Amino acid sequence: MARILVSHSYFYRLDPKQWDDGRPYPPLGTIQAAAVLREAGHEVKVFDTGLRHSPEEIRAELEQYEPDVLVLYDDGFNYLTKMCLTVMRDAAHRMIALGKEAGCQVAINSSDASDHSEAYLKAGADVVVLGEGEVSLTEVIDHWSKNEGVDTVAGIAVLKNGLVSVTPKRPVLRELDGLPLPAWDLIDIRPYKAIWQRSQGFFSLNMATTRGCPFKCNWCAKPIYGNRYNSRSPEHVADELQLLQTGSGPDHIWFADDIFGLKPGWVQRFAEVLKKRGMRVRYKIQSRVDLLLESDTIDALVASGLEEVWVGAESGSQRILDAMDKGTTVEQIVKATRLLRSKGVRVCFFLQFGYMDESEAEVEQTIRMVEDLLPDDIGVSISYPLPGTVFHEKVKADLVDKANWTDSDDLAMMFRNRQKPAYYKRLHRYVHKRYRRAQALAALRGEAHNKGKSTLERSLSAMYYVPATIVERYRLQRSANG
Repeated sequence: MARILVSHSYFYRLDPKQWDDGRPYPPLGTIQAAAVLREAGHEVKVFDTGLRHSPEEIRAELEQYEPDVLVLYDDGFNYLTKMCLTVMRDAAHRMIALGKEAGCQVAINSSDASDHSEAYLKAGADVVVLGEGEVSLTEVIDHWSKNEGVDTVAGIAVLKNGLVSVTPKRPVLRELDGLPLPAWDLIDIRPYKAIWQRSQGFFSLNMATTRGCPFKCNWCAKPIYGNRYNSRSPEHVADELQLLQTGSGPDHIWFADDIFGLKPGWVQRFAEVLKKRGMRVRYKIQSRVDLLLESDTIDALVASGLEEVWVGAESGSQRILDAMDKGTTVEQIVKATRLLRSKGVRVCFFLQFGYMDESEAEVEQTIRMVEDLLPDDIGVSISYPLPGTVFHEKVKADLVDKANWTDSDDLAMMFRNRQKPAYYKRLHRYVHKRYRRAQALAALRGEAHNKGKSTLERSLSAMYYVPATIVERYRLQRSANG
């Protein structure tokens, strides 16, 4: 048996945009790994860095707890940890160093470590656990507990004579119900709850019902769960929901799956299970427009508590969607938005600008789509090349001076495109101004869909957003090439 301190390397305070947003989630993947290690018979404690100020804070915990092993296990369900932000990489390297100073053996699992194993091993980690890590991590610690080498453990990277050695890949887990429920008891939920209630007026927690995504958008990296898709049973998910409602009492759940309810019949069975148990929970999901065009699927989702769907709309240009290998159409975006709205569901768009060779006309197509459909919220990003993707292979020659964003608000264009990097930074602001202006004008016409603010508030906001959009358009034009 080993004495293990489990932590992770995402600090909300080091990502000012996310910290100011006031909607932090606990590290779900981290406490799942902790639960697996505890079930294996080890003594486990979690040091949650999410709301901490700096990696230096783990020093006192290392001195007090005196663990044999430090595990850094990032939350692979949170998109923020998939972006490989340099400020979090630096934090992880510092925590590795502090773990080694304390005499620990150190193992790490994260998207960035899976993509850049050598950097983490040379920072001092003894083992990088690659991909889906619970089983490999448990085997590593079992070997360490017996003073044995880890050469026979599948799915890891180690240094041998200064060179990275990777063991054979481990098969993905298929029977997810065999995993213990996440160790929610090992973290303090109260500060998360306080921040949510202060900033949003309610409390949301995160869960995941699946692992992986079978779709192959060529810009989307999947270093942890890959292209396979495996689901927990509706009953197993309901068990966790009951655990959370009895303990932490969330008002709302974010199902952090890449794609929620893809397995045929799953959402219908989920609705039946919750109804049988007398449960109903407010929740939001991420999905694809092509999967949401069956009204019986949406009806089942609504019956079980669905309030909000975020879809990867990405672009209003069909050429760009096809270039991304997205597998969806602009027509499907329109139809799904209208169908969801007719069922009382909030619809939100992820938008991506700056994909290779995107023209100003195609940028305008996307903005016009947003203005016409008026989603309830938008998330705007700039194309970000992640290792292991087709997109990254096409532009990697340009990734010399900068290959990662510093934090989630960096939004740097890191490869050569039609416009200068300054244009894309400005475009982010311009799109939001156009969107808010469209909402305000719709409110004036009595057509507003967004329920977050009153029609009067939206109407008054027109006094700001109409002139602000004109100013932002002028600034965007000045930042454009030519």
